[in-house]
Amino acid sequence: MAEQINSLEELGNAVTDDIGAVQGTETEINREPVRDEFGRAYATGRRKDATARVWIKPGSGKVTVNGKELNAYFARPVLQMILRQPFTVAGVEDQFDVMATVKGGGLSGQAGAVKHGVSRALQLYDPSLRPALKAAGFLTRDSRVVERKKYGRRKARRSFQFSKR
Repeated sequence: MAEQINSLEELGNAVTDDIGAVQGTETEINREPVRDEFGRAYATGRRKDATARVWIKPGSGKVTVNGKELNAYFARPVLQMILRQPFTVAGVEDQFDVMATVKGGGLSGQAGAVKHGVSRALQLYDPSLRPALKAAGFLTRDSRVVERKKYGRRKARRSFQFSKR
């Protein structure tokens, strides 16, 4: 049987001992690089309705999205900047080639999905980049999506115009 606990302090110590035993005493997790037989890291990124499959490998910084160059697929400079953010934060500009396929959503959502996928792939390729990417919030999937249209409404929240007569 379990020993008897006589004070609140003993109870607190017993609980923290149990939690430590369950979670393990190590706070740092040793992560190993995850790469395929071609030396690439793969990750999936999502944003709004867009899903991106991203492969990164060491290279000269060439980015290909759906078989097109970055400038041809994402023509707006803002979208190109969004895509390059993970590399700048991690400090590895022009060191990796990116090959991505994107489906669904619009261009803005697709750029966000590729950014999420690149961040996750970078972290898998080199686990030492994880703290910088995590601090910038690039590893978290942005869960904001378009609200659905409700019955009896003109849009998701907009009512039909009221007419007194």
